[in-house]
Amino acid sequence: MIRHTLIRKTGHEDRTQHFFGPAAAREALAFHRTLPGYAPTPLADLKGLAGHLGLKGLFVKDESARFGLNSFKSLGGSFAMQKLLSEGPAGQTFVTATDGNHGRGIAWAARTLGQKAVVFLPRGTAQERLDNILRLGAQAEITEYEYDDCVRLALAMSRENGWTLIQDTAWEGYERIPALIMQGYTTMGLEITKQLNGVRPTHIFLQAGVGSMAGALTDFFAGFYPDEKPVITIVEPTGAACFYETALANDGKRHFVRDMHTIMAGLCCGEPCTIAWDIISRAADHVIACEDRTAADGMRILGNPLPGDRQIISGESGAVTTGAVCELMTENDCPEIREAIGLNHDSVVLCISTEGDTDRQNYRDIVWHGAYGRQ
Repeated sequence: MIRHTLIRKTGHEDRTQHFFGPAAAREALAFHRTLPGYAPTPLADLKGLAGHLGLKGLFVKDESARFGLNSFKSLGGSFAMQKLLSEGPAGQTFVTATDGNHGRGIAWAARTLGQKAVVFLPRGTAQERLDNILRLGAQAEITEYEYDDCVRLALAMSRENGWTLIQDTAWEGYERIPALIMQGYTTMGLEITKQLNGVRPTHIFLQAGVGSMAGALTDFFAGFYPDEKPVITIVEPTGAACFYETALANDGKRHFVRDMHTIMAGLCCGEPCTIAWDIISRAADHVIACEDRTAADGMRILGNPLPGDRQIISGESGAVTTGAVCELMTENDCPEIREAIGLNHDSVVLCISTEGDTDRQNYRDIVWHGAYGRQ
């Protein structure tokens, strides 16, 4: 079952200022083009699935091909790291907390740019995700903490050791580096708009953990389509729905979630990024919270395409947006939400598969056996 809430705008939306708009994206893309192995990731035009669902179009960006790292996260960490190195001394140690993909991106960026990385992962992290980071030469460990406390550990260690914290979430007093990471993510936006070749999406679904990617791309698309902004829906796990709870409360405060539980490891975050919420509260339109089965269905649907559609190997966090669109268009208990979002036969939908099978055993458990894997 999908839960839904409108984002009620509490202030004036400035439609002319977009920190993560096309100009910022062009700077990020120019840098990423200098990195070894850069290539735009594919944008799949899933005509078969769109027709099956009763949509005019459905496009899914496949980030599993990004720099051979199986996720989009390297875009943000590498851009922020090179910016910081251009302003300060080389030979730095960068420290971060991660559910897996961000830390892998930081480890890769550090190795690529000749730096050191220390990575802390929350309890319950799959060994494969830790091994992927260690193989890139970083110092890394799985801690006893949940994600948000893992971030606090990374902050404490940065202060104790004189390391540079390079975290993909923001809070009061720590916003510039997360903003640089978010700017790095906008490379995806420029790639998408070029690949769409003049087609304008009417609806965009963006998944949120701490919300940095969702916030950055919400701002990018609002700036790229200033006159006809697509309807933007933020998608979260029900077991870690901090943006949903914040939007539902509508009291001007961020609302945190504790005791989180979801198979969507990359979205298992309980505290919204301050920068992301500021953007989403002004420029996005809806937030929906989905059960784990929505992500599992999305994984199976993308991995077993209809004739003529491209196969996409998508992990739990990557597939939830496509799963949500499919559920909204086919389930009998979703007509009010579908109507509120405005999905119909004229809709052209864009989703981003943010990761591939970053935990291959869990992917097989879900896709082959119908199990939800590690909780």
